[in-house]
Amino acid sequence: MWNDDDGTRRRYRLEAHTQKDAEREARDLILRQTAPPSGVTVAQIWQTYQAEVEGRRQAAKLAQVGKNVLPVFGHLNPDQITVDDCRRFISARRAVGRKDATIRTELGCLRTALSWGVKARVIRSAPRIEMPRTPPPRERYLDRHEVARLLAAAGDPHVRLAVLLMLTTAGRIGALLELTWDRVDLDRRLIKLATNDIGPRKGRATVPINDTLMAALQTAEETSVSRFVIEWGGRKVGSIKTGFNAAVKRAGIDHCTPHDLRRTAGRFMAEAGVPMEEIAQYLGHTNPAITRSTYARFSPEYLRSAASALEM
Repeated sequence: MWNDDDGTRRRYRLEAHTQKDAEREARDLILRQTAPPSGVTVAQIWQTYQAEVEGRRQAAKLAQVGKNVLPVFGHLNPDQITVDDCRRFISARRAVGRKDATIRTELGCLRTALSWGVKARVIRSAPRIEMPRTPPPRERYLDRHEVARLLAAAGDPHVRLAVLLMLTTAGRIGALLELTWDRVDLDRRLIKLATNDIGPRKGRATVPINDTLMAALQTAEETSVSRFVIEWGGRKVGSIKTGFNAAVKRAGIDHCTPHDLRRTAGRFMAEAGVPMEEIAQYLGHTNPAITRSTYARFSPEYLRSAASALEM
């Protein structure tokens, strides 16, 4: 049932056959009915999309990014957004010290929300959202000496264990902070980084436990008081940023991030002559071509046959 502006009650028949489809259809109907005469606003689409992904990581991201995007674009209808609007937003964000990577994330969320609006048939088309150019990929690899210094400088046990896990499993820090003991099989010496068989699975492979990691995990398990492998004070660790940065500073090495350890692990495998397909599986890459384009140059066999063909 729906109350019109004049108080008249109207009945709508939904075409959905399941409860979830009915909820979505009713949501879209309400969104259209409450839209201003000029059409649905960006803020309405954004908030409805945020409700759609509630409970997922994207919802928290939208809530945070919306604080900067909606004051500028929220009152507009999607078809009112121009390239000049995007460029002014970029200039304004740069003026307050925001890096292009952050601005790309903000405008990327706007683009995603509007694209969802098209798929949900809330709007007919989405405007072009211009973003700063993609910066060149950051390539930071630690050498063996830097790794040794970083491990020695990681004073807190949970930070040192996290560093070891990143280097020996090539896992992303997000996956490792979510790792629970039920996915660590010390008898078979395997770690399953994926939380389940459905997702998320990006970069989350099942990898062997080598001797270096085995010793650290056995010690950690003996003292563990929670179900999380990386814990502090008996609780799950939300971030190791502070402890990691402090270890990097104490180690006296150039700036690096936790993700650089994943890259370093890939490089170490390539330098050891591990086949690219195997490295791809270890990193959780679905396309070995991505692995090859990033790490092949570190292999001792890289372009070796090509050089041999040029013997004089």
